Amino acid sequence: MIVTVASISLLSACNPADTAKQANQEVQTPMTASISDAPLWLEEVEGEQALAKVTNWNKRTLDKLTSDPRFSQYQQAALNIVNATDKIPYGTYRNDMVYNFWQDENHVRGVLRQTSLAEYSKAQPEWQTLLDIDALSAAEGKNWVFSGTTCAESDYNLCMVSLSDGGKDAVEMREWDRASKSFVDKGFYLPEAKTALSWSSPDSLHVGTNWGDGMLTDSGYPYVIKQLQRGQSLDEAVTVFSGNKTDVGVFPYALKHQDQQLNMVVRAITFYESEYYWLPENGDPVQLPIPNTSSINGIFKGQLILSLKQDWTPDGSATSFKSGDLVSFDIQNWLQNNKIGAVQLVYQPDERATLDGVAITASKLVLNLLENVVNNIYVYDFKDSNWQHSKLALPDNSTMSVSSANDDSDIIFVNQENFVSQDTLYQVNVSNADIVAIKSTPARFDAADLVVQQYFASSTDGEKIPYFVVHKQGITLDGSNPTLQYAYGGFEVSMKPSYSGILGKNWLEQGGVYVLANIRGGGEYGPAWHQAGLKTKRQVIFDDMIAVAEDIIAKKITSPEHLGVMGGSNGGLLMGVMYTQRPDLWNAVVCQVPLLDMLRYHTLLAGASWVGEFGSPDIPEERAFLEKISPLHNIDPQGEYPAIFFVTSTKDDRVHPAHARKMAYMLEQYGHNFEYYENIDGGHSAAANLQETAKRSALEYTFLSQQLMK
Repeated sequence: MIVTVASISLLSACNPADTAKQANQEVQTPMTASISDAPLWLEEVEGEQALAKVTNWNKRTLDKLTSDPRFSQYQQAALNIVNATDKIPYGTYRNDMVYNFWQDENHVRGVLRQTSLAEYSKAQPEWQTLLDIDALSAAEGKNWVFSGTTCAESDYNLCMVSLSDGGKDAVEMREWDRASKSFVDKGFYLPEAKTALSWSSPDSLHVGTNWGDGMLTDSGYPYVIKQLQRGQSLDEAVTVFSGNKTDVGVFPYALKHQDQQLNMVVRAITFYESEYYWLPENGDPVQLPIPNTSSINGIFKGQLILSLKQDWTPDGSATSFKSGDLVSFDIQNWLQNNKIGAVQLVYQPDERATLDGVAITASKLVLNLLENVVNNIYVYDFKDSNWQHSKLALPDNSTMSVSSANDDSDIIFVNQENFVSQDTLYQVNVSNADIVAIKSTPARFDAADLVVQQYFASSTDGEKIPYFVVHKQGITLDGSNPTLQYAYGGFEVSMKPSYSGILGKNWLEQGGVYVLANIRGGGEYGPAWHQAGLKTKRQVIFDDMIAVAEDIIAKKITSPEHLGVMGGSNGGLLMGVMYTQRPDLWNAVVCQVPLLDMLRYHTLLAGASWVGEFGSPDIPEERAFLEKISPLHNIDPQGEYPAIFFVTSTKDDRVHPAHARKMAYMLEQYGHNFEYYENIDGGHSAAANLQETAKRSALEYTFLSQQLMK
């Protein structure tokens, strides 16, 4: 995903006369002429003319793909997997209860439910339903998508439930009582917006939302935080912090320190630069004197835990720390003296490792480390003013994630998986390193004859780019194997081996080869791996992707005739660039919820927040580079291109559907073939529920099969 906080759409309005003029030009433009840009009416999310185009494209593509017998086969297989009742009910453990959100064919929108820890460990736990989203949607005539809860730390009973209309990032928030399993009468309510909030007490919230005209940043996020007391209307809330309209956004949160709660705000100046402030009960906000590229992970035994994304020498210290380090300092000393004092090193990665996650329990600090794209989990403790650690005895050579941890307990849940071994959930007591496997997913596909290999391709600058290849044992290396290459390449997001039942059933079992490329822009090797491809340096990311493709072709695993490529969001931009820069390498491109107009992306929805990643079209040097790589602006009217399939969503209020619409429009004008599917609901995932997920994936694998399995 591109962002981790919510935003609200800011759309450009079109003059009706201009729209009519553009429509006439559309008919009169010769298909071989170079068109400077697509019409802006495609940016009208639910505009009549735009949706007419979408409907036409959808019908043509659906008629073609759903008539293929493989579509129904793939769809049914996907439905069986997503609706399976024997999948792991991943839960959050809190206050001696495990909470889970569950979806299947009988609970399309899902139910929030709970059970005890002892019951959860059983093969068939007895669950108690807390909130039924299907019933709520039916009662209110809405297409609600559950987007999580934010609960008060005091007793974890009072929660703000987030409900999204069709899967948008923007949510309506209502106060809900876990004990009574009902919404609170005359409780807190926040209308639809890209809202961020934190409980400052059981009877008050710190809220960042759309307070009215001009109260959102250029990126569409709140920049004013107000305190809302129980019983107050929104216009009675009192401002406690203000950022600037040019910020990405300002967001409230809280840190637990001993028996007190520290109310905080983070002011995101850019996507990668933030200021952190403490909001004392009395007095003005106080800024923490830490690097603005660092991230606060929490407080453990009085130590503020801080991950660094740049080298840092703290004021008054002779000790320097490196980008990628995890450090700590005494938070009480700072609260009392406004000085951070001595800073200690908690963890320092080598060049092939990085911090992949931090969790705090009642007595331990838990670090998830990614070491050469393999996870290992370590338990840290702070004793006698020193950090000590040990490694948990979990399976080697796998991907692991801490799916639940909180600072009131030493019980955590750890999920383990890889390409060919289905998920296993471990219950771990970190205080004594007791590890018990409590749940696992049944095999969703036949992996008995599958092999996984890791290779390294040399990019244009000599950097070694790791990638994984999954295929049936004994394949013939003659270039004939249908192969799907996947990558993301941005925002320091790491691509790790994972178990996908749909991929396994609908691709690997059918004889397909899968390639996962760990290209730069991701976080596989820490901040430097990501920063190597920022802004005008981004071509190295694209070169890495090309290098992996050329390497698997050189190994005769596949050939351009049988090679497809897939990616979404930022990965959708990657797909657009692969399509325009190296059309000779692929025979199929699946471009999901993409960014494609890199000269206007910063004006659409949350686009302005990503300038720190892509660069700004308003800065001449950066615009010049964006012009060179923007897929929308680099289509050759006379060029020969592979088949491409655009997948997006009308309700995506993060990456505007106009990106895919415009690219499809341009290809249509030039006479280039394409497939297109825009889900009316679904948000940035392009799927509002599991049925839509199954349909979308079936369409994608049908398209890939048609192009590559010849």
